[in-house]
Amino acid sequence: MAFFDLPLDELEKYRPTTAEPADFDAFWKNTLAEQQGLGPAPTFTPVPNGLATVDTFDVTFAGYGGHPVRGWLQLPVTRTGPLPAVVEYLGYGSGRGAPHEKRLWACAGYAHFIMDTRGQGAQTPDPDPATGDIAAGGFLTRGVLDPHRYYYRRLFTDAVRAVEAVRTHPAVDPGRVVATGTSQGGGIALAAAGLVPDLVAVMPDVPFLCHFPRATTVTDHPPYVEIQRFVKQHREHADTVARTMSYFDGVALARRANAPTLFSVGLMDHICPPSTVYAAFNHYGALHRVADTDKRISVYPFNDHEGGGSAHEVVKLQWLAERLGSAD
Repeated sequence: MAFFDLPLDELEKYRPTTAEPADFDAFWKNTLAEQQGLGPAPTFTPVPNGLATVDTFDVTFAGYGGHPVRGWLQLPVTRTGPLPAVVEYLGYGSGRGAPHEKRLWACAGYAHFIMDTRGQGAQTPDPDPATGDIAAGGFLTRGVLDPHRYYYRRLFTDAVRAVEAVRTHPAVDPGRVVATGTSQGGGIALAAAGLVPDLVAVMPDVPFLCHFPRATTVTDHPPYVEIQRFVKQHREHADTVARTMSYFDGVALARRANAPTLFSVGLMDHICPPSTVYAAFNHYGALHRVADTDKRISVYPFNDHEGGGSAHEVVKLQWLAERLGSAD
């Protein structure tokens, strides 16, 4: 891979004008209000995991429409009181996996909630109201002709309800919840940041789902290429697609966030181009005047979509510890 996007000095100043629909806030307020009280209370069932230092709970909570969404709650065995919780959202096409796959945050002393991704993970189906609508392959165009039927309306609502669910567990301090994720998970974390007003920190890594107008024209890599293919075949729907996606753009959601944040970006990332990440970062917290001291981005100049990888995990551990103090 090679550099293909804006130079770093331009990225640092890149703050594009966003085309938000006039009813953006009402759309999300009504969406979340409609979900309150739907479905049963979360359940947390202990499961064996073969690990000596981490306890695992199989979680089911009510997501969008009251649909059951699965997850893992990982807790350090030696916990001594309500813990800060890290809620992690997952990359495109992936689910929660096996309990032993993600141990970092619990081993660091945090409660760690891993949300399965409806329709993408193996254990959370997506009852799709847009079944039968025209769509390209993948998830980006499911229901894309109507924001109320769009796939990411359901997934972003799941993300909010995951925060609500983890706050009900007695081992979790409900006032210290963090959102994180990589790629699609980073985009979902930004959605949570914009829709949940009292997160204590947000850590989106190489976030997907940001600055759709540029993303769909500057890269031809999946998943953004799904939008290109759809509009190429259905030219008459280009404006409708753009309008639908404006309700789900990570830039607009980032503007509404108020928690301190740590981003990461790879300057050779052809999947989530650097300019799309910087668009969200530079707009982050604008409506709440989040201080520059509460915003940080780690730049990995010669990395593609892997971003900082394990090196950035070290940065995240240090940054979060500085923000929250001791994890217990």
